[in-house]
Order: sequence, then C-alpha cells, then structure tokens
Amino acid sequence: MTGPGPFFLDEIFFVVMPYLAFIIFLLVSIRRYLTQSFTFSSLSSQFLENRQHFWGLVPFHYGIIAIVTGHIIGFLIPREVLAWNSQPLRLYVLEVSAFVFGLLTLVGLVSVIVRRFTVSKIRMVTSTADWILFGIFVVQILSGLYVAAFHGWGSSWFAAVATPYLWSLLTLSPDIAYVTAMPWMVKLHIVCAYVMIAFFPFTRLVHALVVPNPYLWRKTQVVRWYGIRRFASGRPGADRKM
Repeated sequence: MTGPGPFFLDEIFFVVMPYLAFIIFLLVSIRRYLTQSFTFSSLSSQFLENRQHFWGLVPFHYGIIAIVTGHIIGFLIPREVLAWNSQPLRLYVLEVSAFVFGLLTLVGLVSVIVRRFTVSKIRMVTSTADWILFGIFVVQILSGLYVAAFHGWGSSWFAAVATPYLWSLLTLSPDIAYVTAMPWMVKLHIVCAYVMIAFFPFTRLVHALVVPNPYLWRKTQVVRWYGIRRFASGRPGADRKM
C-alpha cells in the first residue's frame, strides 16, 4: 500500500490549506470580536515584570514589523522589487537588512520565551495557546533565516515566484506550479505561515487587528490605590495617585 504522492500533498498544503486557514481566520476573528470583544487585547504582563519584557517585546516587534512589511511590499509591487534588485549593491543591502531584522525578531522571541519560562508570575499566566504560538513562531523564524542563509536572493524569488502563486490564490485560480519545485525548507516556511494564520484568532495576537487610535489623543489616565498603606511609623496611609 503506497502513501499519497507528492502532487497530492502539494495540493493539500498549497491549495486546500491556505483557503481553510483564511476561512478559520475570518470566521473565528469575527465571532470572537462579536461575543468576546474584551479579549481583543495583548494581555500584557508588563505590570508583573518589565525589564525583560522591554528587551524581548521591543526587538521582536521592530523585527516582525519590518519582515512583514517587506513581504507585503514584495507582494504588492514585485516588479519594482525586481528592478531595485537589478543593482547588486542594492540587492545586497536588502538581503542583509532582511536577515538582520530576522535575527532581531529571533532574539526578541527567545527573550520572551525565556521570560515566560523563568519568571514564575509570568509562567502562571501563560496559557497552552501561548506556548503553541511560540513554537509556531520559532519554526517560522528559523525556517525564514535558513532560507535567507542557504537559498539566497529571497527578495527576488519571492517577487518572481511566491507573489504569482499568492495572486493565483487571491483570484481563486490556484496555480501551485510556482511552488512545487521550491526547496522543502521554503515549503515549510509557507505552510507554517498558513498554520499561523489559522491559529491567529485563538491567541492574543488578535490585538493586532484593533488599531489603538484613541491612544494618540486620549487624556492621561489617573490610577488610584485603594489599599491601606502602612509606613514605617505605623500610621495608615491615605489613598494616593499613581
């Protein structure tokens, strides 16, 4: 008895999975927003521990934003990206910059995982979904760095190969011929992206869907402590502003 052939697996991973992932993403995100809108939050643990939080979240956010932006640019204007890469120096600058931002993302993610694992207060509020999410991120980032290191000029082949494949999905006429010949690590990177999209609405990542515009103009919040404070003199302290 023989197992499914490579073409069948390619159909599953690069035709069925992307549509299934986006359907799950849309339906669960909408349902969660309508029924549990208060959960559209990053559930930040900054109040529990801040030093490692800063050195983890800051590089992670800067790195991931730069990487995602680069992918979006390659998807929207592939011809311009290829024209930019026609000059070797500009190609080198783009490739090195992307790799550095990938490393920055990895450093931030490792710091976040270490913080979640070593700080007991943070470990107690870390859910199973968080650990699964961290695992998906690790695979995604490491596979991306591997592709950048061993399958060079990723910005060019993304614009020339991955972009037509993604547009074929968007126009409901999937053409997997663009990706079937790609190295297995590239395929893993693509499949992992679909897994992340499907898992996205079940995690704290949904806060990225809500743009916090009011934070730009709202008044500073006043926080009051209503507990009784006792100073060295033993006198009860009054409520105070923070």
